[in-house]
Amino acid sequence: MQIVTIILGIIILLNMSFAIVVIFRERRDASSSWAWLLVLFFIPLLGFVLYLLFGQNLSRYHMFQWEDRKKLGIDKLLTEQLEHIRDDTFDFRNETERQYKQLIYMHLMNNDAVLTPNNHVELFTDGKAKFDRLFEDIEHAKDHIHLQYYILKNDQLGKRLVEALAKKAKQGVKVRVLYDDLGSRSLRKSFFAELRAAQGEVEVFFPSKLRWINLRLNYRNHRKLVIIDGRIGYVGGFNVGDEYLGLDPKFGYWRDTHLRIQGFAVFAIQTRFILDWNQATHKRKIPYLQEHFPKLSFEGDSSLQIVTSGPDSEWEQIKHGYIKMISAAKKTILIQTPYFIPDASLLDALKIACLSGVDVKLMIPNKPDHPFVYWATMSYIGEMLTSGATVYIYENGFIHAKTIVVDNDISSVGTANIDVRSFKLNFEVNAFMYDAEIAKNLADVFQEDIARSKELTLEAYHQRGRWIKCKESVSRLLSPIL
Repeated sequence: MQIVTIILGIIILLNMSFAIVVIFRERRDASSSWAWLLVLFFIPLLGFVLYLLFGQNLSRYHMFQWEDRKKLGIDKLLTEQLEHIRDDTFDFRNETERQYKQLIYMHLMNNDAVLTPNNHVELFTDGKAKFDRLFEDIEHAKDHIHLQYYILKNDQLGKRLVEALAKKAKQGVKVRVLYDDLGSRSLRKSFFAELRAAQGEVEVFFPSKLRWINLRLNYRNHRKLVIIDGRIGYVGGFNVGDEYLGLDPKFGYWRDTHLRIQGFAVFAIQTRFILDWNQATHKRKIPYLQEHFPKLSFEGDSSLQIVTSGPDSEWEQIKHGYIKMISAAKKTILIQTPYFIPDASLLDALKIACLSGVDVKLMIPNKPDHPFVYWATMSYIGEMLTSGATVYIYENGFIHAKTIVVDNDISSVGTANIDVRSFKLNFEVNAFMYDAEIAKNLADVFQEDIARSKELTLEAYHQRGRWIKCKESVSRLLSPIL
């Protein structure tokens, strides 16, 4: 009996210690702290194991360091742009930039996201078209190919991609591939044998130290980037796998949004890849090379900022960008997202927009790829309908696009979903674009997608069954950790 008392005392003491770590050392927001305290209370000891797997706070770690950034003149350019916006002497290229100078300033100040002019942006909403263009660019690569995806599958598309990369590596093109350990968990090292034999390099982001245990399981690199010769950059929602070509019967047609960029923004995409690569490798770090940042001639007339966020950051930069866009809206807000699990700040911003007379339209999938996420999404959709938003359920397969368009003036396309995971836990990247023509093109795409969707009315939402309401309630309770 005395031994049992001692063991219980030790468990209580350990749980108190773990609680102190959660509350004081990690300095979380109150909701996260309470959630983990409940886990520790109801599941002693095992709760701490779960905390190690899912609850670590990375914001105090300086994970991404690359001193060679100074050679690019980024620090000087950031200082100049900030100073000129502050004293109202910034040379804005158009009225759209001037109108959203506060959004530009915020990304400059808190994310080192330089405003880059002279970009040409090509929009893709179909997987086949996107990958056909990518393979064409790979075929014409002369110096290097840097490729990073969250999901890279060993299927028809994945094999075709690796074969194309190996072919270029054999021709002397420097090929580097970075993928996420969890997102691409089905991959084996042998998948890249041909590429490695051709002197191509492959690295894994946050790999498991042990085969079945990964203490950084909850923090994944969700970015999708490709840089070719420092002149062409890709960013958006498509991963690499047959399902993204619409070949998976479970999902049917895969509707996503991706960008192909030429111009000075490619340097920002290149810098992001180098930072991620150098974090993942210990032996093959990328130094500053002029070939990675070649001299560029005029490419186009689109201005944009490449904005990144992750659990290592103090600020939730992409979420703040979304909220700033929403709060600036005067007429319309168009949102496409596979998951709609906003935190209180973003949800309030959207509801305030609705209640202020802004025409808010949301588009979500008609089927789940993650059931709990889907039902949590539907619970929040109910609040948006009550506030006056129009909600469309995409019927032509699965919509995975992550886009926001405001007043047909500005837009954002990238990898970040509207959920806590993208805002706080995943490493993400978005392009914020100050170009009315691009915004109008995205708005036209939204309108085309409406024709393949059905509107969810508030009346229809209220008619859902009790079992569905139960699933929504449970899923919403779990939404902070989904």
